[in-house]
Amino acid sequence: MKALSEIGLLRAVKFAFYASWEVLLGLSVLPPVRALLMRIAGTRIGSGSVLMRLRLFNLDRGGFRALKLGRDCFIGDETVVDLAGTVTLGDQVTIAERVLVLTHLNVGYRDHPLRRIFPSSVSPVVFRGGCFVGAGSVILPGVTVGERAFVAAGSVVTKDVPPSSLVAGVPARVIRKYGSRGERSSPIAKADDGFGSRGERSSPIAKADDGFGSRG
Repeated sequence: MKALSEIGLLRAVKFAFYASWEVLLGLSVLPPVRALLMRIAGTRIGSGSVLMRLRLFNLDRGGFRALKLGRDCFIGDETVVDLAGTVTLGDQVTIAERVLVLTHLNVGYRDHPLRRIFPSSVSPVVFRGGCFVGAGSVILPGVTVGERAFVAAGSVVTKDVPPSSLVAGVPARVIRKYGSRGERSSPIAKADDGFGSRGERSSPIAKADDGFGSRG
């Protein structure tokens, strides 16, 4: 079987082991029970944090220890978290329903024709303290959502989100910034994507120079 030859027997065993844990988590109706099971499995979860019916995948790569939550965090129903790389939530981070958090890129088997152009990669995702991610948003690998930042529902975040800023859209761009007490301070009137001119880090998946274009 091609998949087994690619990942190896050890990882296949780990996949089966973590799949059983996922079934157990799925049967856990109450968030406190779910949090307890995840703590036992190795996830660091701060006090007061609530985990609804989220789904974890690539556990065979990063394990439960790849997910770290501070205190008073919330992860909503049907949120999907990729644990090929680490996902870290600071204190008081809210992730609403059906958010997709990605930490890796893999187009297929080693002989896939796109592997040369888009090689496999893993990059961590970080949510700084006090930030909010709206329902249905997508967070790409390597992204850091800044402290007290607000990601509007349905956004596709391809680059770092500055602290104390509201971003929205596909791809997400800065709509406005606000001060330390939440007041509006600087609307963003002109920005191609709301990030590039400020030098923030972008997701490896979202780079403009992707191997096509003038180089084909």
